[in-house]
Amino acid sequence: MPLNKYFFYALFSFIIWGFFSLALKPLHNYPSIDILFYRVFFSTILLLLLNVTLRKDIVKNSWNTFLTFSKKEKKQFLTLTIGGGFLLVLNWFLFMYAVNHVSLQSASFAYLICPIITTVLAFFLLKERLNQWQWIAVLLCIISCILLAYGHVQDLIYSLIIATSFALYLISQRKNGNFDKFIILTIQLVIASFVLFPFFPKYAGPIPTASLFYNMMALIVILFTIIPLYLNLYALKGMNSSAVGILMYTNPLIHFILALFYFKENVQITQLIAYGLIALSIVVFNIKKKTTS
Repeated sequence: MPLNKYFFYALFSFIIWGFFSLALKPLHNYPSIDILFYRVFFSTILLLLLNVTLRKDIVKNSWNTFLTFSKKEKKQFLTLTIGGGFLLVLNWFLFMYAVNHVSLQSASFAYLICPIITTVLAFFLLKERLNQWQWIAVLLCIISCILLAYGHVQDLIYSLIIATSFALYLISQRKNGNFDKFIILTIQLVIASFVLFPFFPKYAGPIPTASLFYNMMALIVILFTIIPLYLNLYALKGMNSSAVGILMYTNPLIHFILALFYFKENVQITQLIAYGLIALSIVVFNIKKKTTS
């Protein structure tokens, strides 16, 4: 894939997400569902404030652009944007459910399986062609996932569901390219807030009072939600979904490195081999350009 701005935007978004555990670790005493609620609500409020204060002209121009769309274009934009919002909140909800009620392993597997599913779905749904090297890279990823999933079949099933929801999100947004990405992200988070809000009174814990929670939440909202999501959406303007999907492996690689050297977790030899194959697959995938978009 060409090393242009879209490549680096996608790569940087996944590098940021790779360090997400550093912000979550200080909040380990809070329920995961509470972190999800406040992450979505605060992100939505911040994006709405930015749009109505600093981006009023852009919002107005975007609305005028929308009015010039044909009926078919309007329908496609609304379907992809609203559908993307539901896919996003579904992915986050399933991820948090897996963390709380299945296992951390299943949540981790989802990060590893998602790039493969994204690449394969993009091949069939978007007709994105892959060259021989890129199919070899996909095969290396599959082998690494088999190594990591061995003996964890139930976890793998949940991981497949979580990964598929985000893969469909990436593919849908690849086709949603002719609009301001910041506004698209705002609309999708508004939808996510509306979906989650009815569950808040029943499932949320007591309102946090510690300053640590709100300090970490500000970091999560700005650095680990809005910025990488925007970079990801912007990258899809100029990159195939399959290429973005493979770069997604940067995320679990960083997780693995942090677990090994920062959190001092025990690592098995199969994990070292699997993550080595993942790193190799990223290199192999980029040996040649795609034959076509």
